Amino acid sequence: MYEWLQRLFSSSASDGEPQGTVAPVATAPPAVAAPPAPQPPAVEPTQAPIVPFDQLDQVNSRYNHWLFGTEGASGLDCNPLEHQVLDALAEIIESQQSGATLVRRMPGMIPQLLQSLRSDNFSGAQLSRTISNDVVLVAAVTRLANSSLKGTGTAISSVEHAVMLIGQEGLRHLITSVAFRPIIDMHSGHFTRTLAPRIWEHSERCAVANRALAEELGVDPFEAFLAGLVHNVGLIVALRIMDQVSKGDKRLGSEMFCARLMREARALTCSIGRDWHFPDNVTLAISEQGGVKKGEVISPLGRQLALTDYLGKLRMLVESDRAELGDPALFGGLPPYANTAYFALEPIDTSVPAPTAGPSSAP
Repeated sequence: MYEWLQRLFSSSASDGEPQGTVAPVATAPPAVAAPPAPQPPAVEPTQAPIVPFDQLDQVNSRYNHWLFGTEGASGLDCNPLEHQVLDALAEIIESQQSGATLVRRMPGMIPQLLQSLRSDNFSGAQLSRTISNDVVLVAAVTRLANSSLKGTGTAISSVEHAVMLIGQEGLRHLITSVAFRPIIDMHSGHFTRTLAPRIWEHSERCAVANRALAEELGVDPFEAFLAGLVHNVGLIVALRIMDQVSKGDKRLGSEMFCARLMREARALTCSIGRDWHFPDNVTLAISEQGGVKKGEVISPLGRQLALTDYLGKLRMLVESDRAELGDPALFGGLPPYANTAYFALEPIDTSVPAPTAGPSSAP
């Protein structure tokens, strides 16, 4: 299946504009000297879209219907309730409030851990002691380390053992993921309770796929991971606004509402990103999503995020039987390396094993 899907992804390279390669052009000296030809006017560089626009629209529409549970509904225009939600979001964006206060993150030790991991001489023992003070981090580190040992018949004996096994770069990604993972209150409103887990799963998958592609595409791996992880933060905030405004009314999810919601949520993400001091490349890549005009040049990270966001939605649709694996209308027209991204978008293991006690696990 892998080889077959790879051929499908790569088929677009021979149709229309090449994707990522330039065919060599044979040249030969002219037999007779000719006067120099007039120079054409300068043309702004252009890029083919990483995902064809018609495919992007189709997958976004299917994904939004699946997300909101509106499959089969015929509503296109916004109803009065949807207008109220959009007005409330616009008010937040236009105000001095960035929206960062509406997102709950891990407190205290996260900045300290990330600062320690920036040093090339990080101390595994010291990090282990810090991590051991937080049960969520202990579970996450243990789970990741044990997953790398799956099938070997061995298991993690201590937090310090897990830290050394994962390594510095793996810890950066793991701790960043934990730091920005929204804490979903199961007693919250309908939209947060129902939609947030799916949206966050999509974000985590995109982060992993971005990291897998980063080296091949010449993008910083950590910035790629962070962009995938946080590009839906504004949408998480929007869910809380939807719950507050709707007061239990579930009549949200029309085509026009979803289109405007994603645009407003993206603007809110960028505002939050500036408040949280995201790298400029990350904020730029997020701002480039959704509003790219035909032929417009976007950053390498912006193109990568557009691809993994699309494929992440598509894979979740395939897994929920809302799309067919290998459908040329959805999988065609993509760059050859899209298959690497698609297979990196595997489901996230959310099981949390009991952390193993050890002498170095104590606070």
